[in-house]
Amino acid sequence: MIKIELLSPARDAEALEAGFLYGADAVYIGGEAFGLRANSGFNADELAFSVKYAHKLGKKIYLTCNIVADNSDIDAFLSFISFADEIGVDAIIVSDLGIFDIAKIYAPNIPIHVSTQAGVMNYASANMLYKLGAKRVILAREISLEDIKRIRKETPPELEIEVFVHGAMCMGFSGRCLISSYLTERDANRGECSQPCRWKYYLMEETRPDEFFKVFEEDNGSYILNSKDLCMIEHIEELAECGITSFKIEGRAKTAYYTAIITGAYRAAIDAYEKWKPVPAWAKKEVNCVSHRPYCTGFYFKNETVHSYVNSGYIRDCDFVGVVDGYCDGVLEIIQRNYFAANDYLEIVIPGESSEHLKIKEMRNSKNEVVTIANHAVERLYIRCEKEYPKGSLIRRVNLR
Repeated sequence: MIKIELLSPARDAEALEAGFLYGADAVYIGGEAFGLRANSGFNADELAFSVKYAHKLGKKIYLTCNIVADNSDIDAFLSFISFADEIGVDAIIVSDLGIFDIAKIYAPNIPIHVSTQAGVMNYASANMLYKLGAKRVILAREISLEDIKRIRKETPPELEIEVFVHGAMCMGFSGRCLISSYLTERDANRGECSQPCRWKYYLMEETRPDEFFKVFEEDNGSYILNSKDLCMIEHIEELAECGITSFKIEGRAKTAYYTAIITGAYRAAIDAYEKWKPVPAWAKKEVNCVSHRPYCTGFYFKNETVHSYVNSGYIRDCDFVGVVDGYCDGVLEIIQRNYFAANDYLEIVIPGESSEHLKIKEMRNSKNEVVTIANHAVERLYIRCEKEYPKGSLIRRVNLR
């Protein structure tokens, strides 16, 4: 049995810590340039610290360098990749062949993972990239399980295969899209996507400039560009049987709460599979406890629509409201993140376990005053609690219907 790697996203240090705490084997992050999330980058000091932090835990850091590079990027990339080599990142993720070649020369110690943006759909492409020096290929999102099996069969066993198992999907082919560039002058291939595929569109006839007509697919409107989110938590066995090395969670622009919850769910699912057990029911429930669009299985089974024809908004059944920062003498210390009230239905999420109902009998603020609402972000609150919960446990409000 192949040991499956669980790979989680991190937009900042908090998300990185949450990913590792909730079970990620590796986390992928970006610098301040060269990655496809323009507002989710680590500066040089943060990158260096993240690598040290991960290695202390026996975990890995993968660095995204997967923009579609132009001439102006090349000189700056030389010093960036040399720095990445110096601090010891465990792999870089690239899509551009020029960036690939530079990395081989200037960072010979860093393994190269070829990004999903490269659109690898067949074993010939995978073999060519392996011959060029790639250690891993991240397959196109549009691929089926049957095609993955064929790629695994026809490629060297030393070539690792990574696929996305959860997260937002894109109307562009494996993320390559020009709609944002055309409509807003924000280049999705340089990490600046404005997501116009999620917008509602209207039609205007040129002789009637002030009249706007809805473009209808059905009564709810038109969402021809609007994709569902991917969720494969109930299909871990089918994925594993394809010989996949790494299960990747999308979401490098998501919150630390999102990273923690989804990582924890897939950690439980993978661990259960490796023990020949079914996916725990609580893990399947957890994927619905983050903000998400309707789920689907993407292109893996070729028999399910990936488009959402209801709306382009999110399903949000829970809100992240706090994180446990300590426990002493029967008092739980938390850092409040969002508004909540003591009589709300709250759950506490413990790394590696199912969530539990948290009923607040008494809550005090940092001035030792009894309060019934928490409405000051990042305030420390103290809750009388008979049970000790580990630091890093998350508290959420369940939006009962």
